[in-house]
Amino acid sequence: MTKFAFIFPGQGSQFIGMGKDLADAFPEARAVFEEIDDALGQKLSELIWSGDEDELKLTSNTQPALMAVSVAAMRALETKGLSAADAAFVAGHSLGEYSALAAAGSIKVADAARILRIRGNAMQAAVPAGHGAMAALLGADPEQAKSLCAIGTSEGGVCEIANDNAPGQIVISGQKDAVELAASKVSEVGVKKAMLLPVSAPFHCSMMQPAADQMMKALADIEIKAPSAPLIANVTADVTNDPDAIRRQLVEQVTGQVRWRETVQYMAGQGVELTVEAGAGKVLSVMNRRTAKEIEGLTLGTPEDVESVAQRLG
Repeated sequence: MTKFAFIFPGQGSQFIGMGKDLADAFPEARAVFEEIDDALGQKLSELIWSGDEDELKLTSNTQPALMAVSVAAMRALETKGLSAADAAFVAGHSLGEYSALAAAGSIKVADAARILRIRGNAMQAAVPAGHGAMAALLGADPEQAKSLCAIGTSEGGVCEIANDNAPGQIVISGQKDAVELAASKVSEVGVKKAMLLPVSAPFHCSMMQPAADQMMKALADIEIKAPSAPLIANVTADVTNDPDAIRRQLVEQVTGQVRWRETVQYMAGQGVELTVEAGAGKVLSVMNRRTAKEIEGLTLGTPEDVESVAQRLG
C-alpha cells in the first residue's frame, strides 16, 4: 500500500461555502458541523456556508471553521473505510495541527472547536491593532531570513521567523516598524521581494506570549489522548505521540515557528509517497511540491475528492 500522510490547512484557506457539499452528501460530515455549532453555541455552519466573508475572516471564526471542514472531510472518507489511523503520519499547518489531532482522535471535536475559539480570540487580543505585522519573503532561504530579522531588531523591535513554509517562502512576524524595516532591506541580503501580509496580528512570534499563556490554561482542562497516527509537530518538525508533549507543544506553537518545510522533508525522508490535504483548498499541496517534488499531493474537500482518494488508497 502507498505510504501516505494526512495534512490539514491553516488560516488563509477559508472561503464561503466550504464543506457544504460534503455536509449535503454525507450525514457523518453534517454531524461534525452540528457538533461544532452546539459546542460554540453559534450557527458557525451558517456563517461558513452562506455568511459574510469578512466575518468568516475574523480569526476567532476562521480557526474553528477550517477545523470543522477538515474533520468533516475525514468523517466522509471514513465511510469508505479509510481513517487517520491508516496514515503514516498526520500534520497540520498552525491551527491545522488541531484539525490533525481531532481527526486522529487525540482531541474531541467539540473541545477542539472551543479551544480554537479561545485561541483565535487570544491571538487577536495579544497585540493592539496596528502594532504588529507579518511579511512574506519570496526567494529567501533561512539564513537570509535570519539576517533580515537581525536588521529588523537592530532598532529594538521584535522581528522573528514565523513560518518556514517551503524553499523560497518564509514569513517573518513582529512589531510593525521592525518588520517594515526588514522588508525594506531585502535587496541588501539578496532576497527577491518582501510582501506585507493583510493579517490582523503578528502570529507565531514572541509578541503572542499573552495568547500562549491563555492557551496553557485552556489546554490544561482538555483531555488529550495519543493520536491514532503519529503527529509531526509544528515546533519540532518531528514525531510526537505523547499527550503531555502534545499539550506543551500546542502552547509553544503560539509563539513558535511553524517548521513546515522541515515537516515535509521529514515525511519524504520517512518514505511518504503521497499526502492528502483534508479540508478547504489546496494551499499545502501546492506549497509542498517546492519542498519534495517526489511526494504526490491529493486534496480532500469535496464528495468527488472523497471518491477519488478512496479509490486511490483503497
